[in-house]
Amino acid sequence: MKKITTIPAFLLLFFISHFAEAQYVVKGEIVTDKQEPIAFANVVLLNAEDSTTVVKGTVSEENGAFQISGIKPNTYLLQTSFIGFSESKLRVAISENIDMGKIVLKAAKSSLTEVTVSSRKPKIERKVDRISFNVANSILSGLNTFDILKRTPGVIVSQGQLLVKNRPATVYINDRKVYLSTSELQQLLSGLSGENIKLVEVITTPPAKYDAEGGGAILNIEMSKNPSIGYKGSIQASNTQATFPKYQVGTSQYYKTKALNAFASYNFNAKNIYKNDESNVTYFEPNGAENSTWLGNFERDTKNYAHSLNTILDFTLSSKSNLSLSANLLFTPKNNSDLKGRTNIYNPSDNLDSLFTTDSRVENEAKNLQFNADFSTSLGENGSTLRAQANYIRYDDDQDQDLKTTYSYITNDFLRENYITTYAKQSSDIYTGQVDITSAIGSVPIETGVKYSGVTSTSGLDFYEGFDRLFNDELSDALDYDENIYAAYFSGSKDWENWSVKAGLRGEYTDITGISDNEGLVNSQDYFNLFPTVYVMKSLNESNSVSLEYNRRINRPRFQSLNPYQYFINENNVKVGNPSLVPGISNKINFNYTYKGILFFDLYWDRIKDETTVISFQDNQEKILRTLNDNLDYTQQFSLDITYANFVNSWYYLYGYVSGFYMENQFYARESAAEVYKNDIFSAFVNIQNYFYFPGDGSFSGNLNLYYLPNILAGSYEYDKNQFGLDIGLRKTFMNKRISVSVNAEDLLNTMNIPLQSNYLNQHNGFYAKSETRRITFSFKYKFGNFKLSDNNRTIEASETKRLQEKSIL
Repeated sequence: MKKITTIPAFLLLFFISHFAEAQYVVKGEIVTDKQEPIAFANVVLLNAEDSTTVVKGTVSEENGAFQISGIKPNTYLLQTSFIGFSESKLRVAISENIDMGKIVLKAAKSSLTEVTVSSRKPKIERKVDRISFNVANSILSGLNTFDILKRTPGVIVSQGQLLVKNRPATVYINDRKVYLSTSELQQLLSGLSGENIKLVEVITTPPAKYDAEGGGAILNIEMSKNPSIGYKGSIQASNTQATFPKYQVGTSQYYKTKALNAFASYNFNAKNIYKNDESNVTYFEPNGAENSTWLGNFERDTKNYAHSLNTILDFTLSSKSNLSLSANLLFTPKNNSDLKGRTNIYNPSDNLDSLFTTDSRVENEAKNLQFNADFSTSLGENGSTLRAQANYIRYDDDQDQDLKTTYSYITNDFLRENYITTYAKQSSDIYTGQVDITSAIGSVPIETGVKYSGVTSTSGLDFYEGFDRLFNDELSDALDYDENIYAAYFSGSKDWENWSVKAGLRGEYTDITGISDNEGLVNSQDYFNLFPTVYVMKSLNESNSVSLEYNRRINRPRFQSLNPYQYFINENNVKVGNPSLVPGISNKINFNYTYKGILFFDLYWDRIKDETTVISFQDNQEKILRTLNDNLDYTQQFSLDITYANFVNSWYYLYGYVSGFYMENQFYARESAAEVYKNDIFSAFVNIQNYFYFPGDGSFSGNLNLYYLPNILAGSYEYDKNQFGLDIGLRKTFMNKRISVSVNAEDLLNTMNIPLQSNYLNQHNGFYAKSETRRITFSFKYKFGNFKLSDNNRTIEASETKRLQEKSIL
């Protein structure tokens, strides 16, 4: 451990010693002729000899300030521009750091409409390691953040989950991870106004700066900040009609002075959720002959209440230093489900032999308390910065279940009854701390940093059976889990002529101990991994570019998957945790061709060894279907993706995504004679999104979205029929955008729910989960105060929180 922890300290000391090296920097401030700052203006350094070759460039900050670093001695043209203003070009000779002061842009006389309406098209830029989708002051700014992500190139939404290249994406806000369950994440982003969004970065191959955890892409949402002082607030409400109604109400308040930004928001959600599940299992004799077929039909009615509170205090300590204190509090005092079901058992001749009914009550209560402190400061004129963060998360989850099973003859005559009661608890404490430094060595920008994450989690299950609730010690268990991760990283980048290169290396040492009351030490891991990332991009000309990317990452099991929880659908169908899970390691290579920033071709391969997933195994002897969190031997895919995203004209935005892919996995057939079994498919995915901005003042808009997926692998399961979706939405604003109302209809044809089937060796089972995908939502929002201010709303999730929230076994 001493060797490992001294490496980051040595790296920091080494690179800090280089911060004093001379760097040529040009900085200044873009303002109007009224001395008002211009945010997001383009600032470009051109070769003075031909006035067309771009050397370096940037975009002005919210206060109009800009800075370009790492400039070689020479004479250049500094070009500044912004929609609705006349362009400015200044000749500048670079031989030292230069402060240009205030550069004044004058309003173009012929562009008055563009200035007042603020409806420019979003800008898509391909960078060496990401796609940047700049939506600030664009026609998309009036949407919420979740709707903006749905329009972002390369992003698709499947059953509310954000996907990039067929894998779940990790969401960041201002380079801070946001790890919530799928429904909680959608709730958070749907309540965050797009007016606060500067840009969205699609990072398909995350660099060394980001945690190695997670095998998918990163969506980093960069928020805007407004230099204006004042107060604003809003109230919003929505009503969703499906099988049962769902409601949401909330408010946000924001106040800004020169030294303080204060933000607070509160949301309350009340949901009545209905789900119908159909299941089938065919059990076999040891010689392969069919024994019986069990067909189940279950209805689940869930009532959910949730409160969320988000508070942020941003302090400006000096012109160079800032401090932020934040808290996100989520309380779910009620998440109770009533389940009723019937299972018919048929003999090999398809005659009804017997049946049983199930009545179950599940009561769940959870809270998630997250606190963050974030300090950042400038280290000098060369643009070097230091950022330090600390997080504390407390998570508690209690779940009780009562299950009654009644067995009957086909004549409905009573045979017998059985009772099962379980009490499950989980409590987790997470501590994280990290330090990040950005600087440059000569003309090479660098990033380096260290991070520590510590997790202490205790969970347990008490199992009782029979009418008298007799304690069953063998089926009861408790798990104490401790995890420590020490990480350090370094990366550098270089641009020259038409080439861009970026490379980095992240090292993580992990120490895990899991102790079960029943089985003793069940999980002891102690390992060190290196995670390299490499990017190379070449601009062929102004319209065409190609790039090649590679990275290696790790997928650690969710904490909930490690718990010895048991959740019974019926007495013979149970979902359980697995404290023996190991992390998966992924490798990915991606080749990209981009045309004019609107058409993207991606050819890629990725492979994950030991990926954690959910697999169902049927015990043919005991007649039990057990759904287990398990490690696959491996999963991999080869894919060609084509993405188009552009305004066809001033009122029509088209987003098209087509993916043709081959996917395979290999897993351990735990209830079969064969050691492993391989599944593979060829399939395609098509997503066409049409967004209309009707003529007039831009206050009325609509969307029509189509979704098609014929098949995909999910553990041992495949789709049993094609999946198709059709969504329609309308949005209207009033009173100069103070009031907005919208209506969205999802899955109009009720074709998004798909049966899944697993057929291999002696395993034959499937399910058809029919949730409320067809629904219509009415939303209302009213803004008051100086609502044109941009607030500091964000979320402060640490990376480990996702591993708490994802309840994959329930």
